[in-house]
Amino acid sequence: MVDFQTTQGDMVAIADEPLAALRAALRGSLLLPDHAGYDVARTLWNSMIDRRPAAIVRAAGAADVIQAVNFAREHRLLMAVKGGGHNIAGKAACDGGLMIDLAAMKSVRVDAADRLARVEPGALLSDFDRETQAFGLSTPIGINSTTGIAGLTLGGGFGWQSRKHGLTIDNLNAVDVVLASGELVQANATHNADLFWAVRGGGGNFGVVTSFEYRLHPLGAEVVAGLIVYPLAQAKQVFDGYRKFTAAASDEMTVWMVLRKAPPLPFLPPDVHGKEVAVIAFCWMGEPGRGEEIVTPLRRLGEPAGEHIGRMPFAGWQTAFDPLLQPGARNYWKSHDFKALNADVERILCDAIVRLPSDECEALICQLGGQINRVDVGATAYPHRDAEFVINVHTRWRDADGDRKCIDWARALFDALAPHATGGVYVNFMPEDEMQRVAAGAYGPNYARLAALKAKFDPANLFSQNQNIRPEA
Repeated sequence: MVDFQTTQGDMVAIADEPLAALRAALRGSLLLPDHAGYDVARTLWNSMIDRRPAAIVRAAGAADVIQAVNFAREHRLLMAVKGGGHNIAGKAACDGGLMIDLAAMKSVRVDAADRLARVEPGALLSDFDRETQAFGLSTPIGINSTTGIAGLTLGGGFGWQSRKHGLTIDNLNAVDVVLASGELVQANATHNADLFWAVRGGGGNFGVVTSFEYRLHPLGAEVVAGLIVYPLAQAKQVFDGYRKFTAAASDEMTVWMVLRKAPPLPFLPPDVHGKEVAVIAFCWMGEPGRGEEIVTPLRRLGEPAGEHIGRMPFAGWQTAFDPLLQPGARNYWKSHDFKALNADVERILCDAIVRLPSDECEALICQLGGQINRVDVGATAYPHRDAEFVINVHTRWRDADGDRKCIDWARALFDALAPHATGGVYVNFMPEDEMQRVAAGAYGPNYARLAALKAKFDPANLFSQNQNIRPEA
């Protein structure tokens, strides 16, 4: 007998026989808290989240997902779905419920002739990069190779290639989805088109995606990319130059800025380590031979403390930030969208960076625009087609004693930036305590349609462990 939490918040005891029948029906495995592998399966990237499901289905394929969804629905169980487990809000695990772990479903199959990739939901960005780059192909995804492809895609997905080729969802051809009914359906632009619209930005609200099909684009063996590190004392001229450069940049160039304390990077002098800096991070997707010429203005924004620039494999550049984003730390994010970065934004950020609550905290400015913003606001569930920048306030620390200090710092910076922001927010950057932003902030003009489709595909809100879109009454 195992006690489970239900979708209504009460408890239900499930006898051994139904659990044994579920286990026998799986090609994968069913883990209970005393089983080997349980703690590994329930562990998420953000160590602030420490939830204990009553049982975990480690799915080996779509049939296992169907079995798990049917079991949860029939018993009214609280249910969570884990792909890469990287989501900041930690919604991939639930206390007392049934967790579906997709980590074993990692296949990435490339059709080089048709420039397509079919990807299972447990794949990480590193899996995707290795397979697609072997054929000189790729598509826009995120910047941290340990991120799961499923959660990234379902929220929208952007990275170094997005200004040239759009969001991840703008390059999604089709999905296979297990609905709340247990039915496995395919959705694309012509078949189940309303479901296909909803999963392109609507998160995990509409089902469990068991396969993604992406369009791929040629991407050569090397890109020109790197980091240029400026002391924070030069922030004003760096910001001024950054604004001018990004305003004129072609779609082949993406430049982000990170404000933080300098990590002990090998190309930085030791006396810079631990000092506040403004880091320019860029990737040039155009002809590599032009790269040095293109990035010259970025190297002259001030007097760099150090730089690391050159030709490198794109899959290698995708791992550049992995050492700073390893699992096991406590993380809390607050985020805003911006149409422009003005002098007040610069001042607010610089004032905050000299009061960092831990050495691993940072403010990240992500450049968007380009092809992302040439898509109509109603074309996908993701609505933020006017945002030119995202600022993500990323606090990261190691000890629970630092929770209040770090979270308060993030919230204060978020509040100070709010008057200059659009009011929109990228759903994948929302922490657990921002449910009030889902309707207006995450989805805005598209929320009513999403709520109606939620009522169609998941009227009982079985898929509730996400930045939840509640079914329209």
